[in-house]
Amino acid sequence: MKRILQAAILVLVVAFASSCSKEAIESVPAPEAENVPAVEQALLQMVNEYRAQQGHQPLSFSPVAYSYANAHTDYMIASGEISHYNFSARAQDITREADAKAVAENVAKDYPDAESALQGWLQSESHRKTIEGTFSHTAISVKKAPDGSLFFTQLFYLK
Repeated sequence: MKRILQAAILVLVVAFASSCSKEAIESVPAPEAENVPAVEQALLQMVNEYRAQQGHQPLSFSPVAYSYANAHTDYMIASGEISHYNFSARAQDITREADAKAVAENVAKDYPDAESALQGWLQSESHRKTIEGTFSHTAISVKKAPDGSLFFTQLFYLK
């Protein structure tokens, strides 16, 4: 009888454990944080000024990229850290919606303003190469987390 009771408890534990939701946090919609348009616009202007100094064409603003940048910035705020999580899916969606030939992304957090974020990206070889890349379109999402820190996502694509 004791073994039957132990087996029944084991079956209940396994059934309970397997019935719990295994849905990853990434698939749960993140609450939308408030954009900081002044920082977004200043950073886009600074990126284009830097590109001009390097002999590159300015990047055109893309509403498609902005939508995806905003969603990713919300995800980073919800997770509390910067990441390129799910970049492949964003890139595929942008490629499909904007007929893009190449897509890239820069992310950052905790910079107090546009100039600091740009300098941080320029000091990183991989981020600088993205900014200097042969892209034609971009969008920058800057949002304020509940603690007041800023999160940044910049998406680039070549049309």
